[in-house]
Order: sequence, then C-alpha cells, then structure tokens
Amino acid sequence: MTRRLLATYLLLTLVVLIALEVPLALGYRDHQMDQLKSGIERDAFVLSSYLSGSLSGGTPVDLTAVVANYTAATDGRVVIVNSTGDVLADSEPAAAGQRNFLSRPEIADALDRQISTGTRYSTTLGTGLVYVAVPISIGDQVLGAIRVSYSTDQVDAKVRRYWLVLLGAGLVTLLLAAALGVLLARWVTRPIAKLRDAANQLGDGDLSARADLDRGPPEIKDLAAAFNATAVRLEELVTAQEQFVADASHQLRTPLTALRLRLEMVELDPDDANHGDIEGARNEVQRMSRLVDGLLALARAERTQGARPGRLELDEALQERAAAWQPLATERNISIVANGGGLKGRCTSDMLSQVLDNLIANALEVAPADSVLTLQATTEDSSSGSIIAVHVIDQGPGLSDEQRERAFDRFWRATNERGELGGTGLGLAIVQKLVESEGGRAELRAAEGGGLDAVLLLGN
Repeated sequence: MTRRLLATYLLLTLVVLIALEVPLALGYRDHQMDQLKSGIERDAFVLSSYLSGSLSGGTPVDLTAVVANYTAATDGRVVIVNSTGDVLADSEPAAAGQRNFLSRPEIADALDRQISTGTRYSTTLGTGLVYVAVPISIGDQVLGAIRVSYSTDQVDAKVRRYWLVLLGAGLVTLLLAAALGVLLARWVTRPIAKLRDAANQLGDGDLSARADLDRGPPEIKDLAAAFNATAVRLEELVTAQEQFVADASHQLRTPLTALRLRLEMVELDPDDANHGDIEGARNEVQRMSRLVDGLLALARAERTQGARPGRLELDEALQERAAAWQPLATERNISIVANGGGLKGRCTSDMLSQVLDNLIANALEVAPADSVLTLQATTEDSSSGSIIAVHVIDQGPGLSDEQRERAFDRFWRATNERGELGGTGLGLAIVQKLVESEGGRAELRAAEGGGLDAVLLLGN
C-alpha cells in the first residue's frame, strides 16, 4: 500500500511539473527568439540610417569596415546590397567576387520597401538563421537593402541551458516529493497495518488485541476507535458466555455428585423392588456429569484458542494412553496397538491425552469383540508442507459420508443410544476445539476394511 501511495504522489507531481515546465520552456525559447529579432531589427535600422547618406552620394563610408566592426562586436553577419541586389559589403563572404542577392526573398522584400524578418535553415552554413532585412532609402527612393542575420546556435545553447535548469529543478522536486511521499504514506499506512494486525489477532482468538489510537490521520483514528469498541464488546460477550458455561458446569457438579451418592445409598437397601429404576437414574446422573464435564472442557478449549505448542514425542504419548485404556478394552475382548513411528507432533501432552481419551472412548463403544483398536502416527503431505497425522482406527460399523461431516457438531449423535463411555454429543466437538486451539485439525475418515479412522492433523 505504501508503494501504491508513493507511486500516486510521484505521478501527480510529474504531471504537475510537465504541465508547468513544458509551457515555461517553450515560452522561454519564444521569448529569446523575439528578443533576438527585436535587437537585430533595431541594429538593422540604425545601420540603414547610417548608410543611407553614403549610398545617396554623400560622404563616403567604408562599408567593408562597417560590416566587419559590427560582426566583431556582435557575432552577427551583415550583408549590404544596392538597389539591384548586388553585394556592396558582406561581413562573411561565401566566395570571392561580386554576388547578387536579389533571389533571396528577404532581400527582394526589402528592396520592395518592406521589412522582412524570419528564421530559416541555411544549407550553406549548416545551421539555423534569424534574419532581418530592411530597405536603405531616402524619401521614396530605395538605394539598397541591408540584412542582418544571426545563427540560432547561441539561442539554442541558451535555451538548452535553461531547459537543463528546469529539468534539474524538476528532478529535485521529484526527489523532495518522493521523500515527503514516503513520510506521508507511512503516516497513513502504518496505522492501517497495525489495525490489520490487530484484526488478525482478534480473528485468531486474542480478544485483548487493540488498534493504536495515537497515530495516523483522523479518519484512521476514528476507524481504530470503532474497531476497539467492537473488540471490547466482543470480548465482553465471549467472556460472559464462557463464564456462564464455566459457572453452570461448576454449580452443577455438587448437586449431581450428591444425587449420585444418595442413589448409591438407596441401592444398598436390601429391597430390590426399585433396583432397575435406581440403576437407570444413576446412569442418567453419570450422563449428566459427562455433559457438564464436556461443557467445561469445551469452554476451556475455546479460551485457549491460538496457543503455539512445542513438539511432543508421540511414541510415549500413544503408548501411555493405550496402557491406560487396555484394562477396559480387555474386558470387551479388544486389543489396543500403539505405534508412534518415532515422530514428533506440535502439540501439548495434556491436549493430546484428552483428545485421545475422547476418541478411544468413542471407538470402544462401537468396536466389536475380538477386534483391534490401532493408535498410530504417520506423516502426510499438504499444501503447507509435511504434517503429522495421529490415527485412532477401529473396526466398528463406521459412519457414512454425511454422518462424518456432521459428527463434529455439538450434541450430534449417530444414534439415540447412549453408551456407557459417552453419548452426550460433545466429545468430537471438544476434540475439534482442543486440536484447533493448538493449530491443528481433526478429521473423520473411512478406515480400510470398514470402521472409522479418526485423524488428528498436527504441525511438524
């Protein structure tokens, strides 16, 4: 953005410079030419008046000396002709001998009592010429004509010097405009960049991110103030929501625990008449306890969104969770196999343990007897490079494509049956939030040969 603003400033400055300097340069050249023509015309009339008496038979004047002196003083060329166009004196004769200039349009006009001025290119001299031709006359009698001419080289050199001065001034102006443009662009774009960074931080879960209100133009400050107000309100709403979930979970723990204890005491009563109802009530209390625990875990997962963990040895973590769940799996005639492949994943031990516990519990609910539950880590290629994939693979009935797509929704269950280890519909939602909180992603895939492959995609 800074470059675009700077390019705009320089382009506008360049347009203004061209609009100002080109007419100024052309006007200066025209002024120099007009000034030169006026001076030549004045000199020509002075010489005409001075020579008219000599040509009319008065006191003779050395015409050759006159033209030579003028040329020596001014670098101009003077040609004097009689009434028939024959050269009487030439300060820069092209060749020896008398010549006739009657064929020259300016000389013919002067002999016709007209003043002739103009510019033309001289093939003989190889340069441009500015000339003035005036008649030499007494009364109505034309005695001859005088032509004074100057090479345009001097004017062109002076004009070129002036144009170079204008060009230098333009370049200096562009450099100053570039310096001021950089300062102005930074003054405008730095607050915008910081506002963008704050917006990215807010989007990544950092609700404390705020924009800078002390720099930039008033419009950017107003935008930053509006952003900060939105961020404050968003933080208040999210904090209130998380506090509600945490408070509800905390407050429900005590009565649920007391209810479970009372039901267990009633269960000790020798009267077995209501044993089935009591067992159902206890299961329901356990389910509600899991629901509360799930809500609390979900609140904590959302609060820690955006953490950047270190790299964890996966062999040890997978072996540990396999050993922890193996007794329960053995009761169901299920084997748990773990293989970390010597890989390291970017995650924390607490997060991985909690996620694996959820996935293993789900897998044990659906895995048939005499099946194998596999925990393994592999590498996969992605658009951002190589990543680590942690798999929890069961040999159960699996899920359809539609079911796998909806499985991470809160409170969604594939069936209405509630198992012994789960059934609240929060497990996979918690898994997804926990994995995302550390920069990863969770997926459900169809396992080869049937069953479900729950995959945790972690940074390498």
